[in-house]
Amino acid sequence: MERSLSMELVRVTEAAAQASARWMGRGLKDEADGAATSAMRDVFDTIPMKGTVVIGEGEMDEAPMLYIGEKLGNGYGPRVDVAVDPLEGTNIVAAGGWNALAVLAVADAGNLLNAPDMYMDKIAVGPEAVGMIDINASVTDNLRAVAKAKNKDIEDVVATILNRERHEHIIAELREAGARIKLINDGDVAAAINTAFDKTGVDILFGSGGAPEGVISAVALKALGGEIQGRLLPQSDAEIERCIKMGLDVHKVLRMEDLVRGDDAIFAATGVTDGELLRGVQFKGTYAETQSVVMRAKSGTVRFVDGRHSLNKKPNLVIKS
Repeated sequence: MERSLSMELVRVTEAAAQASARWMGRGLKDEADGAATSAMRDVFDTIPMKGTVVIGEGEMDEAPMLYIGEKLGNGYGPRVDVAVDPLEGTNIVAAGGWNALAVLAVADAGNLLNAPDMYMDKIAVGPEAVGMIDINASVTDNLRAVAKAKNKDIEDVVATILNRERHEHIIAELREAGARIKLINDGDVAAAINTAFDKTGVDILFGSGGAPEGVISAVALKALGGEIQGRLLPQSDAEIERCIKMGLDVHKVLRMEDLVRGDDAIFAATGVTDGELLRGVQFKGTYAETQSVVMRAKSGTVRFVDGRHSLNKKPNLVIKS
């Protein structure tokens, strides 16, 4: 992939973030998601690449979502796999909450996990604890491993997890072990990435969430030197059958090399609402301000990008020529 693709992809997440941010706090999550998806499609059409969505939130019969198998890009440039979530945190935006992102990840064709939109069990850490975690081990054993790797007591380790009924047993074990807990209502891409940045205070992510978010997080953590492990969690016979047709073993532990292969991949995200890592979109009358992060695994480069966008010159968030 060309280096210049990194900044081109930031344009995509910036547009999706601005479009969905208009719906912040209005209680209309579907409208926010639709706005982000539409903006992403428009800007993707201008990007010099031949992209195929290999894992995303939509299926072919669920337009307008970006569906698995959809072609993205202007038809020129490198062939790439795309993992995408136009709005990571639809409920967050609807409620005006914390850590909503527009996110995507790309890698050379054939290098991202091709899987249905379904649940995935996950565990993620930053660089200091790479090689120390095991999704098959107990919560307590993983806490001990991370505490040792980061030279902390378990009581000082911060674990983050989606606040869901299905996670009650994990939360109970975290509390029994004495760890500190950061419960989140949505947005486990941001939570996974936060494990790799000291300033966020997060040490480890536990729990299940969307499989597309797991693959996107893997690309970011590959660039950051972190680690995520996952396991697909089909919820029905139909999902199991779909996995079998795609050649996937639902019992297999998916490690970094399963989620994102090769040495090159790019992750891009723009804040929609404020979070620990990125500011949300701010509208200033005739212009909007955004904050994004873009990472490339091959070079390990992480760039934070502040953008100022003229709403008069780009009323539809994109200039196509």
